[in-house]
Amino acid sequence: MAKILFVLTGADHWTLNDGTKHPTGFWAEEFAAPYEAFTDAGHEVVIASPGAVVPPVDRGSLSADANGGQEAADRVAAILDDATELKNPIDLAKVNPADYDAVFYPGGHGPMEDLAVNADSARVLTETLDSGKPLAIVCHAPAALLATARGGESPFRGYSLTAFTNSEEIQAGLADKAPWLLQDRLADLGVTFDEGTPWSPNVVVDRNLYTGQNPASSAPLAQRVLKAL
Repeated sequence: MAKILFVLTGADHWTLNDGTKHPTGFWAEEFAAPYEAFTDAGHEVVIASPGAVVPPVDRGSLSADANGGQEAADRVAAILDDATELKNPIDLAKVNPADYDAVFYPGGHGPMEDLAVNADSARVLTETLDSGKPLAIVCHAPAALLATARGGESPFRGYSLTAFTNSEEIQAGLADKAPWLLQDRLADLGVTFDEGTPWSPNVVVDRNLYTGQNPASSAPLAQRVLKAL
């Protein structure tokens, strides 16, 4: 069975353009759906975060509205409660990507705060990309790719990918408060951005890079990684 590294944010807020701190973290479904898919298939999951901080969940992602009803919200919450790995992360700085068969980055606004500028995450991303092993990133987590740019050049330049779109950020009500928009910054990185219908599943695969646009894309993204494994 495979050993899969999950890289999660350690940030519990996102600093908006007026300096206020918007409460956030990782998005529950984007962890829960892939975690369940991988562990049900018998694979081992290891969680890493900057400084080995216990990853904070975005409380809004546990609401009934965010999950299509209270029953689904309760199920996601139960998966998080049962995931003992979430309570015992390893330090991202000590991660050797060669020890893993795949790497998965759940989203939420948290990565916009910390992983977007984290050198340890950039190393993990670059080494995993170079290895040819599956590298899967969903929703806001592609913000972490911004940290891979050196001298304006990123190893992800020329790749096709998707992420949380400007349209979705506008509809979520945060675009006018955001210090920057993810779709714009990824385009500046030199990628080909594949924008799907807002809030609908959209998975893009280019070589060993697997990306999902939004929370609805997390489960189908995990299935694509499972097929690759």
